[in-house]
Amino acid sequence: METKTPTSAKVVVIGGGIAGCSVAYHLAKFGWKDTVLLERDQLTSGTTWHAAGLIGQLGASATITRLRKYSLNLYKELEKKTGLSTGLKQNGAITVASSEERLQELLRQATAAQLFDVNVEIVNKERIKELYPVINDEDILGGVFMPEDGQADPVGVTNVLAKAAKMEGVQIFEKTPVEKILIKDKKIIGVQTKFGKIDCEYVVLATGMWSRQIGEDIGVSIPLYPNEHFYIITEPIAKLPKNLPVLRDYNSCLYLKEDAGKMLVGIFEPNAKPAFKEKGLVPEDFSFGEFPDDFDHFEPYLEKSFQRLPLLETAGIRKFFSGPESFTPDTQYLLGETSEVNNLFTCCGFNSIGIASAGGAGRVTAEWMINGHISEDLFSLDIKRFQKFHSSKKFIMERVSETLGDLYGMHWPYKQPKTSRDQRILPYHDKLKEAGACFGVSGEYERPMWYALNNEKAEYEYSFDYQNWYPSVEFETKNTITNVGLYELSPFSKYEIIGSAAHSELQRICTANIKNEIGRSTYTQMLNEAGGIETDLTVLCIEKNHFRIISSAATRTHDKAHILRHLSSDVKFKDITDELICLGIFGPKSRDLISKIAKEDFSNEAFKFGTGKHIKVGTKKVWAQRLSYVGELGFEIYINLKDAEEIYQLIIEEGKNHKLSHCGSHAMDTMRMESGFLHWGHDISPEENQYQAGLNFAISYKKEIDFIGKKNLLKIKDKTQDKRFIMLSFKDSKPGHPLLLHEEPIYLNNEIIGRTTSGNYSFNYKKNLSFGYVSSKHSNKELSNKNLYVEVAKKKYQVNVEVTSLKGKEARFL
Repeated sequence: METKTPTSAKVVVIGGGIAGCSVAYHLAKFGWKDTVLLERDQLTSGTTWHAAGLIGQLGASATITRLRKYSLNLYKELEKKTGLSTGLKQNGAITVASSEERLQELLRQATAAQLFDVNVEIVNKERIKELYPVINDEDILGGVFMPEDGQADPVGVTNVLAKAAKMEGVQIFEKTPVEKILIKDKKIIGVQTKFGKIDCEYVVLATGMWSRQIGEDIGVSIPLYPNEHFYIITEPIAKLPKNLPVLRDYNSCLYLKEDAGKMLVGIFEPNAKPAFKEKGLVPEDFSFGEFPDDFDHFEPYLEKSFQRLPLLETAGIRKFFSGPESFTPDTQYLLGETSEVNNLFTCCGFNSIGIASAGGAGRVTAEWMINGHISEDLFSLDIKRFQKFHSSKKFIMERVSETLGDLYGMHWPYKQPKTSRDQRILPYHDKLKEAGACFGVSGEYERPMWYALNNEKAEYEYSFDYQNWYPSVEFETKNTITNVGLYELSPFSKYEIIGSAAHSELQRICTANIKNEIGRSTYTQMLNEAGGIETDLTVLCIEKNHFRIISSAATRTHDKAHILRHLSSDVKFKDITDELICLGIFGPKSRDLISKIAKEDFSNEAFKFGTGKHIKVGTKKVWAQRLSYVGELGFEIYINLKDAEEIYQLIIEEGKNHKLSHCGSHAMDTMRMESGFLHWGHDISPEENQYQAGLNFAISYKKEIDFIGKKNLLKIKDKTQDKRFIMLSFKDSKPGHPLLLHEEPIYLNNEIIGRTTSGNYSFNYKKNLSFGYVSSKHSNKELSNKNLYVEVAKKKYQVNVEVTSLKGKEARFL
């Protein structure tokens, strides 16, 4: 490795594990040759060295599957390029299911994998026994076999990436700890090492389990924390067949791999043990480190391994390993630019699947940095999906005790975390609970997802089929269109921009022509330079030079970072999400209800759709606006936090005269699909432009200012798009059969032409609905006369094309 550090570089990558080496290689390969990698000790000395080295392509999400497939192909390519060995053995991998639910999950993952040409074989009990003769298959129902999966040497793969990086011009320095990350005006300017200062424009934190505390030192939130991870290596086993596939038995929390006549048995168990619990800090000098044995913790899972592979029962244990692996609040990676410091990127939080993930993660990190944005949907991996509280020691240490087990736990639709709850509750939380609310996590908030009927238990019963909350959603959606529903909108992100330049700044960063008239609202998107959709939001003019922006609850940090990145310092920006409660009163009787609690003319003539004003409810001043995400006549009421409980109670009392029902997020999501409304993070992302998404009505070329992304939109506005948005309904529609989610392939006859992005069952229209994108020479209208199918869990269902949304615009304009 190099001996003398330079005084300047374009990029400094901190961390010499597999992730850091992958980022450095890709940066140099894509043209940023002036990249330096600094490792505090030796390459792989953090957690890479002790990884089990499993190379699996099939992930819990389609995004993960795509990145893992790239990793596998990269390692094979670089092995040839460098002449070094990765130790890659493509002896395949089997995941077995011992319950119907687990088999359903595997079939869904295998179905989504087809979107990326990943080779997956659905296997029955007999085929599993053939592939893995020593398995006890008594309780096995089936599984999946990935013939191109396998295992590799983590140190070998890292050395291959490091050599490839050096061949591209990267300088790598070991025994060079970074003492300080240097920041000026919230932007990276360099790093300080014990050998001197390196001026640089970018820093990448590929620092694994140290990342949270490194971030904390510079005011950056990086929500991960290490758990203790356990595996054993047996003595050689005489009757063990050679080159067995890797075996995963999620229901037993086990992974097993054969290596040179021995077996490695590892676990991802519920109720994991957070590491370094006493101080909550990873020691700076923890290199090639291990923890003392905890056989009592491991033993129940060792017993399960004996049941699955009986020959293990008589095998000796050569090595008992316990070492740290970092986990995030949702078992997804932490990639992308931090919201607090410009040009500071993260590539960490791999939840013990870093070897399989690092190749793809390094690629997208390098592309993100070089382009200044992404052109694929990576929000599920973007560090900006989290908020500040997620990295607090109290939150993260409790949450990771759950998320390690989630890696092999059931990936249920709509699953809610059990740990670190009640971070922020609404002022009338107990009243909602009394009304039957089943709460879910929405950003920092506890938000009602649905309301139990007839004093039933307000608790999810998870399933891949019919949902136990369907009767509630049926009642809530039907009551909304016949009477009136009360929806909780408080978790939605709310920002204010104030100043004489506020309007011109919004015109520059939004695609629509922002209305500069008090009380008017504008629906718009914000784009990146390439024209990809970065945000989806509503802008309201509250007063002269005073605008409010409303966006999704899940995108609070992401959207704020995007706005601030492009906003001039001439205006004042403030996040007011937690200062205001917002209640939605939606349905044909909403006007009657609000007219009884507020002295204002709410007639269509006096209070038009898309407008807002200050009104008095009782004696309290609130902001009311006539908008509706459920497609009905309705009003959103913005209330000061201190007045919220009183006004909530007024609405509930008067609501009794109008058959008001409490309604949850599931009802709202169903109704927005009935109305044809898209959801950022599902139906739209930087991977799509407005023409593909059918949102070009929110583009204004008439305004004189060149908004961000306009140049690229002009290049494509008159061209045929390579993909486009489509709405589908199932010919045979039954609630939960099948349960529609996302990433399900869309077929024209026998050819995959697209994928779904959202799914719900509409009780109002008695239709199973899917949104998605297709690539086809046929228009959506032409496709409506052809044989289209959506595949769910390896079964194809015939679908109809809905050329227009199920619900028309009339209701909201009444």
